Amino acid sequence: MKSVAILGAGSWGTALAVLLSGKGALTTLWARDTDLAQDIDASRENRKYLPGFRFPAGLEVTSSLSQALFKKDVILLVVPSHAMREIAALVAAEISSGVLPKSLVSCAKGIENESLMTMTEVLQEVLPAQFASGVAVLSGPSFAKEVASGMPTAVTVAALSEEIGGELQEFFSTGFFRVYTTQDVTGVQLGGAVKNVLAIAAGISDGLGFGTNTRAALITRGLAEMSRLGLKLGANPLTFAGLAGLGDLVLTCTGDLSRNRQVGLKLGAGQSMDEILSSMSMVAEGVKTSKSLYMLARKHGVDMPITEHVYQVIYEGLSPKDAVRGLLERPQKYELYGVN
Repeated sequence: MKSVAILGAGSWGTALAVLLSGKGALTTLWARDTDLAQDIDASRENRKYLPGFRFPAGLEVTSSLSQALFKKDVILLVVPSHAMREIAALVAAEISSGVLPKSLVSCAKGIENESLMTMTEVLQEVLPAQFASGVAVLSGPSFAKEVASGMPTAVTVAALSEEIGGELQEFFSTGFFRVYTTQDVTGVQLGGAVKNVLAIAAGISDGLGFGTNTRAALITRGLAEMSRLGLKLGANPLTFAGLAGLGDLVLTCTGDLSRNRQVGLKLGAGQSMDEILSSMSMVAEGVKTSKSLYMLARKHGVDMPITEHVYQVIYEGLSPKDAVRGLLERPQKYELYGVN
């Protein structure tokens, strides 16, 4: 693997482009917005989504999808989960005309609202069948700004094919970007999706003025919710103790760079969802994913009270204070991790 197309010029797509181009990969960053692509190319930085990081000389920027995909070994889909199906369909059309990548990697952390599918399930449904084994996931605790700054970071690549996973591990790894592999594609994706909803809960807690006791309780009980859903859907429970589970959960619930936590902080401070969303230039995946996970939990009979209350705050008008009260007034339970 020597060349890569990165589809999506938000902060994370841009950080990955800087990372991979900086280590010598032939890299093309695709922005759907022509004006954005032209501005990035002219200024040699993404002034809108990741300002302050100059692009390596060889990093190509384009709004032409066919140009971005031409003769690429790896395609990274770094788009919001609600846009994954649409972009995958565009990629599928290019594949049918001769584009033959070795791997397609989802970098989105969400569950599709309508189908309740993970991103790899969406890709496998939309793409030609012969590419199913090359579908993979990149996830883990990784703020874009810190990766672009070259700060030590560890992430996980999940791929059904052990060979593809190993090649992607080598492809992404640098002296500061350490990559682990797993074949638990389901677990890695559920970890990345659930942690965004829990980060909104943690932000609400902080916005209400609660302390670190409360945040620690939310992280711990949230991890139990993540594990219960994962076990029901066939994931390896040990995945949730790793980078794509606990690691990403702690980062997103505590880091000020977390967009989902910022949504929660504003909700806890009394702002409405309309006010919050109108003030944001980038997507907070947990907003839409709270609905997907709420429906997924109900479908499979999995108890996810924190997720349920976040959903009710966002979509049903439940006040944050009433959500806290509802969680604390639940029946007392025996603590058996991953079950209760």
